[in-house]
Order: sequence, then structure tokens, then C-alpha cells
Amino acid sequence: QAELGLNEHHQNEVINYMRFARFKRGLCLKTVDSCFQDLKDSRLVEETFTVDEVIDMLDGLRTVVHSEVESELINTTYTNVLLLRQLFSQAEKWYLKLQTDVSELENRELLEQVAEFEKSEFTSSNKKPSADLIKPKLAPLNEGGSELLNKTVACLQEENEKLKTRLKTIETQATAALDEKSKLEKSLKDLQMIQGDQKTNANQDITELENKVAALKCQFEKTLNDSTANQKFLEENLVTTKHDLLKLQDQLSTAEKELEKKFQQTSAYRNMKEILTKKNEQIKDLRKKLSK
Repeated sequence: QAELGLNEHHQNEVINYMRFARFKRGLCLKTVDSCFQDLKDSRLVEETFTVDEVIDMLDGLRTVVHSEVESELINTTYTNVLLLRQLFSQAEKWYLKLQTDVSELENRELLEQVAEFEKSEFTSSNKKPSADLIKPKLAPLNEGGSELLNKTVACLQEENEKLKTRLKTIETQATAALDEKSKLEKSLKDLQMIQGDQKTNANQDITELENKVAALKCQFEKTLNDSTANQKFLEENLVTTKHDLLKLQDQLSTAEKELEKKFQQTSAYRNMKEILTKKNEQIKDLRKKLSK
């Protein structure tokens, strides 16, 4: 069986409308057939007709058929508008805004699908019409709204039960979470107390270390200042000592010169010098003799 992609209730409503449309279409065809039959009964009484007579009969038939078909098409349009009005009125009661796509009305694939659906619904010899299909009219607006309201209430009640079950689950989870939170808060407080004690001890240690560092820094600065003063004093002493040394060296050189001068002026020095001169001459004579 061909389907239109609708639920069972809406599909039954479509079948009811198609049944109504088939009935109206049958009446229109019967009217067209009666037009031709009337022409046959009223005008085709002679065996021969002239061209003008045939044209006149066809023009008259065309006018009658045109009028009947036009009237039926207009009536179909108005009927479709009334059907849409019913649907839109029901939708507006529930604050819904329906939309239509007119371009889909000429979709050949969908039209063939509807034709196949009509064929399967109305030409099947084994198909038994349901209670909904044999209804001659559409469901009234109030009944349709009440049915939709009942379905909505049932869905809301079912959703409410689901929410209640979910709420109980959430409450259980929330209770467990609160217990876990209390345990964690207690553990956090204990940890903060331990950390506070450790922080106090650490602060004391840091204070002691800072005091020691400050004392060492003062001692180092004092030692550095003393060392700088000692170095300056030693440098000054070194300069003074150098000056004294140079002065002593100069005095020693002068004393040596004076001593040598005084020594040369002594008789012993002169005698020794004479002896050395004689000895040197004797050595020269001996070298000459040895060389000979």
C-alpha cells in the first residue's frame, strides 16, 4: 500500500477528502456526459446536417461544457480554501503557524505518488473501509481540538511522570553530592589547618634565615670596610717604605762613594796599589820570559 508519510489519523483524513473529491469529480463527469446526451437527443434528429449546423451545435456544446467545467473548477477551488481554513483555524487555536509550498503542487513525482495512493486505496477489492473512512464529513473543529488537547494532556502527563522520576534521581544524586561536598569541605578545612601550621613554621624559619642573612651581610660589609681601610693603610705604608728605601739606597750609594774616596786617600790603599802595580809588572815580565 502506498503511503504519504503521515500518521494514521491524518492519512485517514486525506482518504476522506479524496473520497469527497472523487465524488465531486464523478458528478462533474456525469454533467459533461449529460451535455453530450442532451445534444444528441435534442439536435441529432436528422440524418444530414450542413456545415453551419454542425458548427453551431459544437459551439453550443462547447459553451455548455465550458460553463459546467468552469463552475466545477471554481467550486473545487473554493472547497479547497474552506478545507485550508479549517486546518488553519485548528492550528491558530494552538498558536501554530502553518506554511504551504505552492510549487510542490506541480511536483510530478508527488502527484504520481498521490495517484498511486488513490489507486491502492479505492481500487483494491480486498480492502475493507475502516470506521474513519466511511465518515461523510470532516471532523468538527471542536472535536478535533478536544482530541488534540487530550493527546497533549496525555503526553504532558507522561512527560510529567518522566520528570518526576528524573527529579527523584537528581535528588538522590544531589544528596550524595552534598554528602560528598561536606566530606570534601571537612577535608579541606583540615588541610588548611595543616597548611596554616606549616605556613607558620615556614614563616618562622624564613624569618630566622632572613635575620641570619642580614647579620652575615652586616658582618661582610664590616669586614669589607675593614679590609678596604687596611688595604689603603698598607698601600700608604708601601709608598712610604718605597720612598724610605730609595732614600736609603741613595744614602748608601753616597756613603759607599765617600768611603771609597776616603779609602783611596789612605796610605794603606796607596801602598797596596803600588804593590799590585809592581806585581802586575812582574807578571808581565814572567810572561815575556815564558814566551821566549
